[in-house]
Amino acid sequence: MTDHTVLTTTRRVLLVVVAAIQIVLMLPALITYQHGPAAWVAYGLLSSVLAIVAGHVAVGRAELSTAVAVCVAVVVLTSTVLATTALPAGASFTPADWAFGLAGWYLLLVLVERPAALVAALTAHIGFCVAWFLHAGNGDVGTAGVVILSGTSFQIGVLVLTRVLLRDARLATEAAAEHDAARTREELARQREQDLRAGFEGQLGALLPLLADLADEEVSVADEATRLRCSVASMQLRRLFAENDDVPDPLLHELTACVDAAERRGVVVSLAVSGTATPVPTEVRRELVAPMAQALAAAG
Repeated sequence: MTDHTVLTTTRRVLLVVVAAIQIVLMLPALITYQHGPAAWVAYGLLSSVLAIVAGHVAVGRAELSTAVAVCVAVVVLTSTVLATTALPAGASFTPADWAFGLAGWYLLLVLVERPAALVAALTAHIGFCVAWFLHAGNGDVGTAGVVILSGTSFQIGVLVLTRVLLRDARLATEAAAEHDAARTREELARQREQDLRAGFEGQLGALLPLLADLADEEVSVADEATRLRCSVASMQLRRLFAENDDVPDPLLHELTACVDAAERRGVVVSLAVSGTATPVPTEVRRELVAPMAQALAAAG
């Protein structure tokens, strides 16, 4: 599960929750109690925010852009001010205060992927509502505390749960990427081993008939042609072993290995090196070294 999937799913769930709270729980409170005209304006503004977010989700853009998130968050906070100031006297944090909890859910809906901004917006929302409550001066402090704590605890809990899911999604993605990378490295190592085995088998394919002839005494090491075959096979194997060494200049390393094998047989070889080493592909190195190895193997 990716970050996009987590945020998309969370916003879709929050969209349903907010719509249900607004229609089923808050609309009856708005109708039942006497509010000022601004309360209906606030309700309309929140409904427009709901429509904007629903439209983004419907077209597959569940993650709101920064500009859209900031604009709708400002609209939600404006609705808080309008709805709170339109409350009946002493109705803050009572059943008549329909906007307090609903505005918190709206802020969570539009800022869920921006935790710092969400906490700041919730703080501003709660701060204004508390200030208005203190300004009115005729409400129950205990009830207000319970309402604030119960309302915000659920919203903060959803935020924390979302962050945990995002963290787990990132860890799962990183683990999957590491697993894929490990499998790729394993496959490359296996392919390299197969290539090395194929190269050795190709060289042994030329050597095995010679060993079989020697074992069956069909040829003799006393024969010049047989000694030449042995020398060529030995030179080819020496070059193959050098080919798979990890050295700065593989071409020079393979040439030096062939020269060393020839010098061990008493052949005098002069090898001069100049210039800057240039990377040469393995197949090209084989084509370059093979004639010289053949010549050194036949040299007396």
